[in-house]
Amino acid sequence: QVQLVESGGGLVQAGGSLRLSCAASGRTFNPYGMAWVRQAPGKEQEFVAAITWIDGVTTYAHSVKGRFTISRDNAKNTLYLQMNSLEPEDTAVYYCAVNQRGGALLPRNMDHWGSGTLVTVSL
Repeated sequence: QVQLVESGGGLVQAGGSLRLSCAASGRTFNPYGMAWVRQAPGKEQEFVAAITWIDGVTTYAHSVKGRFTISRDNAKNTLYLQMNSLEPEDTAVYYCAVNQRGGALLPRNMDHWGSGTLVTVSL
């Protein structure tokens, strides 16, 4: 089984920064890639960013490009999301997810999910 545990969420003022972490564990953890996906209150799930585990190739949603940076530490089995210049529109529960089968790193292709960490950005 695979376990994903997010941390680092909290309350921050607009313009501030937060760094999210996602610690992965489990005997069957064998990622092709990982992603951050968020869900704001009353809204649908939204892809944020993804990274391939071996090559470190990244993709970003247009809404966060230039402000957020996804990275990973293969040795620690940990995924990160550095979020700068936060806006109230970034308020959401942020989930990390892993794809172990390959293909596009989109939410519909993720195999395992964490329980999420709440990010609240105030004016």
